[in-house]
Amino acid sequence: MSEHPASDALTGQVALVTGSTRGIGHAIASRLLDLGMDLALHGRQEAGPGDEATQALIAKAQARGRRAERFAADIADKASVTKLLEDVGQAFGRLDVLVLNAARAPFKESWRLLERDLRQLVDTNFLGNVFLVQRALSLLEQHGGRIVFLSSLGSRAMSPQYPLGPMKAAMEAMVRHWAEELRPQGVRSNAICAGLVKTDAFKTLRRIWPSVDRLPDELFVPVEEVADAVAFLAGPASRGVNGQTLVVDRGLSNRHLRGD
Repeated sequence: MSEHPASDALTGQVALVTGSTRGIGHAIASRLLDLGMDLALHGRQEAGPGDEATQALIAKAQARGRRAERFAADIADKASVTKLLEDVGQAFGRLDVLVLNAARAPFKESWRLLERDLRQLVDTNFLGNVFLVQRALSLLEQHGGRIVFLSSLGSRAMSPQYPLGPMKAAMEAMVRHWAEELRPQGVRSNAICAGLVKTDAFKTLRRIWPSVDRLPDELFVPVEEVADAVAFLAGPASRGVNGQTLVVDRGLSNRHLRGD
């Protein structure tokens, strides 16, 4: 039995979670399913390492009488985004929550970034998210939709070899912009700024920040806690929250940490 019983307020609503075949995105999708939502799951490619987990999530949804389907799209490509939202609209007929979780970036110093690195950073992590909102708006405005963007602490503090940070900061600004611009359509926009989460990228983080292993375990955020925060912003309890970035880092950003 699920630890989180379904909420009548969200039962039957539809969520599109980008980058949901593994990691934080997968945990978010699973949490929204626990709340009774139908799921549009997204991965960049047709097949990948997250397929087994995705199929298990689809089976879990079916066992609960809910729907979950997997869609492939490269969000850096405008035409691909357009097709993704057309397919989601045709499959579900509505969209209530858009979770902007997908991200792609190299780990290197900014002065070493090649032109292709810079274009990947902007095209995937900024333009791709803007394309998604543009194409999703006609669906979101039908039932008072919610947008939730997944940011990180790199948006507000320099992190070594993490050029994704400035893109996250730009997106947090877009979240505030959308909150006001989309208010007349009844669409709310917020962000989650996640702290240190042990996902697939943690191996790289340990290489570029060796002392990270010396941090106490209590400062590492389980993916479930990030997913719970997204569930809050997706649900009616957050109806008074708009244009905000909620920091979910177990208090890590309250501390002055040495970078050695």
